[in-house]
Amino acid sequence: MATLEASIPASAGAQRDDFLLPKDIYLSPQIAQLEKERLWPKVWQMAGRVEQLRGVGSYLTYDIGDDAVIVIRVSEHGYKAFHNACQHRGRRILDAEGQIQEIACRFHGWRWHLNGTIKSVTERGDWANCSHMTDADIALKPVLVDTWGGWIFINLDEKAESLAKFLEPVAERCAPYEFEKLRARWFKTVTVKCNWKVAVEAFNEFYHVTATHAQLQRYQDDVSRCYTFGDHGMMSYPPELNRLWGSPAARTGMPIPADYREAIVAGVDEFERTLKAIWSPRAVAATHRLMSELPADTAPEVALGKMVEFWREAAIAEGAGWPDITPQQAADAGYDWHVFPNFIFLMGPDAAIFYRIRPNGDDHQSCIFDIWSMVRYVPGGEPHVEHEVYERWQDCDSLGLILTQDFTNMEHVQHGMKSRGFSVARTNPLQETVLVNFHRAIRDYLAVRKSA
Repeated sequence: MATLEASIPASAGAQRDDFLLPKDIYLSPQIAQLEKERLWPKVWQMAGRVEQLRGVGSYLTYDIGDDAVIVIRVSEHGYKAFHNACQHRGRRILDAEGQIQEIACRFHGWRWHLNGTIKSVTERGDWANCSHMTDADIALKPVLVDTWGGWIFINLDEKAESLAKFLEPVAERCAPYEFEKLRARWFKTVTVKCNWKVAVEAFNEFYHVTATHAQLQRYQDDVSRCYTFGDHGMMSYPPELNRLWGSPAARTGMPIPADYREAIVAGVDEFERTLKAIWSPRAVAATHRLMSELPADTAPEVALGKMVEFWREAAIAEGAGWPDITPQQAADAGYDWHVFPNFIFLMGPDAAIFYRIRPNGDDHQSCIFDIWSMVRYVPGGEPHVEHEVYERWQDCDSLGLILTQDFTNMEHVQHGMKSRGFSVARTNPLQETVLVNFHRAIRDYLAVRKSA
């Protein structure tokens, strides 16, 4: 590793002002290589959803860098994960998702039980005198696997801390939202021409909303704050700094609407039209009850309370259930979480949007971006959702305005930072703290002390 160590620009070191981020951390192939060797093999990563594995023998695959992983359901509530490599010649064993009774390599026909132990080797007697062919030698190599909130996580480091420990305090603060009861409304994967860290950053702060999503200023204020918890982070709009949701941002100079019902309905419809996430279609429809069941002069606080009441009534009447989240629990959970290194979500009481961002193979100026819009449906009544995959995000004509604005920014950032006229990002000390914490955590993993 001496050569790689010597090649890391000094500007990427921790001794620099943490709020100054040199462009080398996004553009250097040497740093991308170090991430491949020291970051991705050491962290818990979200590999998929529990409901993708509906029966014993169902599996999914997950790729990160040069590593590939198989996750298999081996019992009603049990999962196993293995490196996706045949112990004979290294062939990749499984692709995508599916259902199997045994694990088999198509190259020479070696077979394993679902628990990874060897089942059969074609002409095994040919190795009769070989000491390196014990059952233990040729069992599939295990990978740590665990679940939280209906999500499956894997870790390539067999000595890693538990997922529960890793997720502190994310799991505790988000538990009232019952993510395990959500199911996919839509699921898309796109490729974006930017470093994976540029993509993570785009969803690690709300500071950009004022300019990037200016259309939302009609319905929400936009002074945000960040909070860090170890390597993880959370963003929110503190009520003491902002007008109530439904009001235009104070910076616009626009007055509080006289008919707050209309403002709320317009804002909810705007998000449904341009994102189709965070709120369920059921909640959007229930919001329209405000117009017929409340007078035009209803106070903003009363109107917002009624909106949530209507959401709850609609969910319970439909049979989907409702997570009774207290105001304090909602405050503790915030609006937007970054689970280090590459899992991000924004949630409402009965819906949420989840993002996963990964390097695109060896192309450190490109990333794979997965998006799940999740909703709390009646158990068994969720829609059948096809996973849509696009080689370019521009080829997906159903992303909506909000994500289109974000992805456009991301590619312009990647291109613009190459300029000789740009050397370092100057991050906002109050509204981009999670972003800064993200890079601090990466530096810790890339340091020699954490690679041992």
